[in-house]
Amino acid sequence: MGFSQTSPSPRYLALIEQYRQLHTEGATAQGLSPEETFPGQSLPEHAPAIRELMVDTQASSLIDYGCGKGLQYERQDLVLPGGCIASSIASYWGDPEIVLYDPGYPPLSRRPSEPTDGVICTDVLEHCPEEDMEWIVDDLFSLAKRFVFANIASYPAAKTLPSGENAHCTVREPQWWRALITGVAARHPNISYLFLIEERTRTGLLRQKRGKKVTSLRGGPTFT
Repeated sequence: MGFSQTSPSPRYLALIEQYRQLHTEGATAQGLSPEETFPGQSLPEHAPAIRELMVDTQASSLIDYGCGKGLQYERQDLVLPGGCIASSIASYWGDPEIVLYDPGYPPLSRRPSEPTDGVICTDVLEHCPEEDMEWIVDDLFSLAKRFVFANIASYPAAKTLPSGENAHCTVREPQWWRALITGVAARHPNISYLFLIEERTRTGLLRQKRGKKVTSLRGGPTFT
């Protein structure tokens, strides 16, 4: 059966309810309070790559798709990769219009009705069911006018869900992601994209990043 944004799988709906519980109660199995659960803390790591895409595509508006609580946009005096210090992520990006969306966090769970120049999606896709992945990735592209950026963890999470299962419910190899992403991107030829697929490794045959190897998938007008 094919699922869609308007008709997701029962598994997707069940996971959303678990994420709402985590946002409300915290990740108790890991001793995390609600405020410490999915606060968006990993975004600064990817801020330079997103800024580069914004400059290359002349983007002035963004949707953060799966933003958690959105606390990453309240932080000040951030130390970014390379030692750069920014007063905030928004100022580092040139103060674009930023729309926050997370279906698992009720205050921000209303899907944007209009596309923006860019869509960013950090540490999200691995939390989504495999049977829904194609429509979710297509939704990223559908909401973008110019570019899509996402990173994907291809390994188990430290967190568990209230059900006891691992929070990363889709852990697949880069080749699987490549086939999915390039297939979806072909339907949106005017959208540039950069997906970073991260694997844990000790030796690292690709670009090393803090004990990970990162496979970069990129395409569209910016990268041709």
